[in-house]
Amino acid sequence: MIRLRTGLAMMVEEQERQSLRAILEGDRLRVFFQPIVDMSRQAIHGYEALVRGPEGSPLHSPVRLFDEAMQAGLLVELDLLCRRLAIQRFVALGLPGRLFLNVMPATIVERDFREGLTLSFLHEAGLAPNRVVIELTEHMPIHDYALMRQAVAHYREMGFQVALDDLGAGHSSLRHWSELRPDFVKLDRHFVAGIDQAPAKREFLRSILDVARSLDCRLIAEGIETEQEHRCLWELDRGLSLLQGYFFARPCASPPLHVEHLLPAHAPPCGEQAHCACAITRPIEPVAPELPVLELLERFRRQPQLRCVAVVEQGRPLGVVRRNAFLTLFTNQFSHALYTKRRVRELADSQALVVAEDLPLAKLSQQVTDGQGAQQEDFVIVDGEGAYRGMGNIVDLLREITAIQVRQARHANPLTGLPGNILINETLSRWLESGAPFTAVYCDLDNFKAFNDAYGYARGDRVIIAVAQLLQAQAGEEDFIGHVGGDDFMLLLEAGSWRDTCRRILDGFATLAPDFYDAEDRRAGGIRLENRRGEDTFFPIVSLSLAARPVAARTGGNALDIASELSELKAQAKQRPGNSLFVDRRRTEH
Repeated sequence: MIRLRTGLAMMVEEQERQSLRAILEGDRLRVFFQPIVDMSRQAIHGYEALVRGPEGSPLHSPVRLFDEAMQAGLLVELDLLCRRLAIQRFVALGLPGRLFLNVMPATIVERDFREGLTLSFLHEAGLAPNRVVIELTEHMPIHDYALMRQAVAHYREMGFQVALDDLGAGHSSLRHWSELRPDFVKLDRHFVAGIDQAPAKREFLRSILDVARSLDCRLIAEGIETEQEHRCLWELDRGLSLLQGYFFARPCASPPLHVEHLLPAHAPPCGEQAHCACAITRPIEPVAPELPVLELLERFRRQPQLRCVAVVEQGRPLGVVRRNAFLTLFTNQFSHALYTKRRVRELADSQALVVAEDLPLAKLSQQVTDGQGAQQEDFVIVDGEGAYRGMGNIVDLLREITAIQVRQARHANPLTGLPGNILINETLSRWLESGAPFTAVYCDLDNFKAFNDAYGYARGDRVIIAVAQLLQAQAGEEDFIGHVGGDDFMLLLEAGSWRDTCRRILDGFATLAPDFYDAEDRRAGGIRLENRRGEDTFFPIVSLSLAARPVAARTGGNALDIASELSELKAQAKQRPGNSLFVDRRRTEH
């Protein structure tokens, strides 16, 4: 019997091996494409190519197909065929954007690395290498990182970009990321599934986004399957704009050129760090006011975790029913008889706290803790039109506020406590995306190095702290102040009042600056020191140079461009003696 089974197994294996050879010799693979959506552009960024074996064949499944190829020693041949057919089909369909090609790490350090086969496939099809992303799959571990880094560098030299697939699901994902420094990293579905109901996953994703940003890498969240997951990622958006999943489109032979039911490109600005009530919204199904009370009782019994439910009529919340208070009504034997014919409307709390989804969490916390929300652990969240969005609770609110504070502390400048570079770039990007006019101002001290050399770093730090306090005192409530580092600061000021704010800052510093010096140097108007060439040089009292770059409404652009322009403007501002404001005259009209 054992021999018979062994013989049958060998026959099946031989048949599959022959089927695989027939597939390879006859190019009998089907290529499917799944779009990768760019939320920031409301368009398709590119397509991932996926292969299937012949329909109805035991090797139709890609998992089975590649397993058989590995056992037969034909993995490289199969991988190269997949690439060639994917490139040909991508060009034949005229698909826009980039082509993401799944590639086995073992393959790119073997034949393709040596022979440049992928490049030859592209030349034959007429597709430019800069439209192709080599997506390294994690089905097999990487044993030689030095060779892999060399191969990745070789691909980049030819114009390709590189992606790392399934971060968090395969062999040593974080080491792959660190060693290979890909242009894209795809986050495994596990970290996206149910993210709307999992604050821990949201915090994990925020951390991963920080790492991606520091490594100049774009993150792709794959496996989005529900509207709730999509909305949660949209509201979380802090650099995460590339999404992929069944919610947008399933893999198919002729994929869509446009994706429907996209949310707006970005969540509206909603206060510090763009954390607002929308971030803690739980999409809890509401009840109608005419629902029989006993039906709601049954729902509370079926769902022991349900603490509070909104009563909604035609999309508008009328009140809430709180679990504990509601169940208290059914503590005696006559309760069912008393409430058999009653409706939920009669028992709803119409004084429940209702907040807009764009309300900053700091202001929401004030409402919950003062008289407006006293004794209310749960509250209703509505959209800008007053329509029901979901429920929020104080536990999630406190968790999110704590996460914000921890993250701000982690990325704050240790000397001044002001937001550092990561938070500056995020805030600048968010202001650009909002479309509202504003002015970006770079603030830098003149003659500060000489002051440090003469008086020491401790007194130099006092100057920097004083500047930070002055900026905070003179800026408006909605303005933003960041500490780039050293004696450099960044200000984002509202369009209508930025000139007055800059003038107050300059006047204030002109008054403060002499007090930093000893009396003798103060009377002399500065200090004498040897410069770098050993020459005796007079350095005037420190002054402040402001370089302003007005940004018109709906300008667009990106934070890096603005930062680069401000750097040029700062150089011109520092050429002026004393406390000065240099304005980019090309953009003074909003």
